[in-house]
Amino acid sequence: MNKGKELLVVDDHGEIRDLLSRFLEQHGYKVHGVRDGNAMRQHLLRHQPDLIILDLMLPGDDGLTLCRELRGKGNNVPIIMLTAMGEDTDRIVGLEMGADDYLPKPFNPRELLARIKAVLRRQSGGEQPTGTDMPQKLRFGHWLLDTARRELTSQQGVTISLSTAEFDLLRVFTQHPNRVLSRDQLLDLARGREAQAFDRAIDTLVSRLRRKLETDSRNPELIKTIWGGGYMLAAEVHHED
Repeated sequence: MNKGKELLVVDDHGEIRDLLSRFLEQHGYKVHGVRDGNAMRQHLLRHQPDLIILDLMLPGDDGLTLCRELRGKGNNVPIIMLTAMGEDTDRIVGLEMGADDYLPKPFNPRELLARIKAVLRRQSGGEQPTGTDMPQKLRFGHWLLDTARRELTSQQGVTISLSTAEFDLLRVFTQHPNRVLSRDQLLDLARGREAQAFDRAIDTLVSRLRRKLETDSRNPELIKTIWGGGYMLAAEVHHED
């Protein structure tokens, strides 16, 4: 599955960059390494990687700024963020900016490899919730979700870009409409066996979805918070051919 997949490693530490590149190449990936945001931008003018491994602490623009910049341009390439800081708040901010996963330094390269495989599997739609045959098009509220093309379209025909993590979570909501789902349930259903016990990540992803789906994200009509329970998609979901 990994053959031909291209990864971009953005890290200002040359030794780490080279070690990661060699390790990942040994596992069948094509890897490019750059040291900062400017080099990343130049690389992206010529190539579109399948995934970016992005260090948080970089000279010049940091990883959060670069992540926000990519998402602001509608580039939803999967991003795994690396940082030497392990505080929950740093992870929350990284996810808020649009990262798909987060790994604190120091880490075992095999764990990074597992995260890469998981994100790419979800991004390609290779990991579906167990026991469920997903229809390709789902209409809810004023939105149409095409699960085959991983596209969200408004009633006016405007396509809204979704990151891998956002798509996974929205897909779960559309499978369980009008049902209260706890954070643990959402995490398990969206992330499968790669789920981690970190429910604040779900809060962040819900906030991201609300900004895209709701007219007023502070007073959501579609994804409602159920105090003491979790979240609920307050809409009927209809399957379309």
